Amino acid sequence: MQHAHNPVNWKPWSNDAFKKASTENKLVVLSVGYSTCHWCHVMEEESFEDVEVASLMNDKFISIKVDREERPDLDMVYQTALQLVNGTGGWPMNAILMPNGSPVYLGTYHEKEEWKAVLSKFSEEYTKNPEKMKEYAAMLASGVQEVYEQPTKQMANVVTADKVKVGINEWSKLWDVEWGGNLGQQKFILPSNLNMLLDFSVLEQDSAARNHVLNTLEKVTHGGIYDHVDGGFFRYSTDDTWKVPHFEKMLYDNAQLVNLLSKAYKLTGNIEYKAKVEETFKFLRREMRNDGGGYFSAMDADTNGEEGVYYVWKKEELNTLLENDIELFSKFYNIQDHEVWEDGNFVLNNTISKQDFLKETLLSEEEFNKKIEIWKSTLFQAREKRDKPTKDFKVLTSWNALLIDGLVEAYKAFGEKKYLSEAIAIFNYLNANNFKNGDLVHSYTTDSKQKDVFLEDYAFLAKSAFGLFEVTLDTIYLNTSKNLMNAAMEKYKSDSELYYYNISTELVPKIINTSDGVVPSANAVMAQNFFKIGHLEYNKPYLKKANSMGAILVSDFENQAISYGTWGSLFLQQTYPFYEVVVVGNTSENLMAELNATYLANTILVGSKVSSNISLFKDRFDDEETFIYVCQNNTCKLPVKTVKEAFGQMESFGYEGFNSVYQ
Repeated sequence: MQHAHNPVNWKPWSNDAFKKASTENKLVVLSVGYSTCHWCHVMEEESFEDVEVASLMNDKFISIKVDREERPDLDMVYQTALQLVNGTGGWPMNAILMPNGSPVYLGTYHEKEEWKAVLSKFSEEYTKNPEKMKEYAAMLASGVQEVYEQPTKQMANVVTADKVKVGINEWSKLWDVEWGGNLGQQKFILPSNLNMLLDFSVLEQDSAARNHVLNTLEKVTHGGIYDHVDGGFFRYSTDDTWKVPHFEKMLYDNAQLVNLLSKAYKLTGNIEYKAKVEETFKFLRREMRNDGGGYFSAMDADTNGEEGVYYVWKKEELNTLLENDIELFSKFYNIQDHEVWEDGNFVLNNTISKQDFLKETLLSEEEFNKKIEIWKSTLFQAREKRDKPTKDFKVLTSWNALLIDGLVEAYKAFGEKKYLSEAIAIFNYLNANNFKNGDLVHSYTTDSKQKDVFLEDYAFLAKSAFGLFEVTLDTIYLNTSKNLMNAAMEKYKSDSELYYYNISTELVPKIINTSDGVVPSANAVMAQNFFKIGHLEYNKPYLKKANSMGAILVSDFENQAISYGTWGSLFLQQTYPFYEVVVVGNTSENLMAELNATYLANTILVGSKVSSNISLFKDRFDDEETFIYVCQNNTCKLPVKTVKEAFGQMESFGYEGFNSVYQ
């Protein structure tokens, strides 16, 4: 709706739009963006709201506007074409297509005169040399198809721990050992990669991998990419020290970072991780939650057309607000003249450790904590008086499922019911609103339901439903997970027999995507779901399916682990000893809570308070007592009654992960 009032006659992506282009023999302008994209706003203001540009587009083209968050399938295809042509992608993406949807030109942001020149050039060329343009479009479409060539069984490889190490060793050459993350002038946090690497560090007792994850978390939680006033993480850093972010806040980033920080807390006991989870959760509930319990997709970087203005501070304003504390505040949050961002504005970031700050200022920890609380409260109240950035009110199924995962992990780590209650509330919201005639929908707003739905919606929600089963012991979530998996297998099946298309309807081209982006690969999550359900139910076809899906991508992981982190998590489970820890009995919830609070890599932890025919529970229920069963590789120890005994049994099986906890 953001572009509804432009003078450009925008149409939605549809067969009708392309039929119109074909009938009128016109090229198609495809503009892909999203509601919180800064340069999308700029191009709209400069070009799409300009009557002269709009007249050219309306006369010579059929113009289609696409929200990449509502149609990630389209975005993926045309971004691939953009990267083939230009070497990089990004948003806004503006393409010129043949009437059949094949691109002949792709670019990103254009200034007004530049965009007019592009439009005029291709309109004239299409009139003069249509066959030449058709040939070029066919060649480019072929290139895109090659990128998404269906993996075949002939590409299969046996995954081993050594091959996992090769992939991580290659990836480690890209690590920024000083500032964390990967080397580069722009930095994305990429939580799914760090999640995998944290598990690897525990299983392999690899201090370099552990240090890289923890160093990255330290730098991003202290840097400007984190909102020190209101909580929550911004989308990415525009520099290599995490100092100045691009000021969008995306649900998927914050959901995955709640998950990762909760896991890191279980490993280290670092209370800063717990604090950041708490602050991020408060931000999400306050700013990103609708009245029904679903979570919005994003907050904009801009306020009234200015990027970041809601989040930054001028020194004069800080002086007025903080008065006698300004010197201490400036020392802790790096408010120095040489650190100014632009237009006299500062981005809060913390480059001095708490311990060093206390030493240099002679403050006690209690005094420090009180000051931090007062500073944040003062700035929060001042910022609340400013105009806020706009929000994208879409409730996306897949991203909300990621938040369920994060909140379940927070509940495991901290044992606080509020996280579990919120996870259940989100699940119930999706169940009530994001289904249409029994099928999932990708995006829901109060005024409409989008009919499109993608593999990631089914895969991610199946995973989060299984996660809720693990902590609630309620089989309704398990059944939901299995039903979603069955629906996905039928709806998205491909000719490859192993992988799944990202969308069930026809697309140019119809693709199978196996690599991670800012969210995990949907095919990788499907494989993880097969693996977990397979272990729970001793479902050999599911376990075989997970193995076969992973085997074809072993070489990809060895060469480019940075793009296959979610598959890497699966490879760890398949190559290092995997444990089944089962709690059965009337008081199983108490033991489950104690077990969940411990970092257990490569472990499925499930429980039941009733007699059950599920394979891991069958014939194990006792009315009088609650027992823990520890199994590995089809071998189980004798049942025990305490967590300490269960951990001892895991160690006797060879589990070394306890050596990493609280190091």
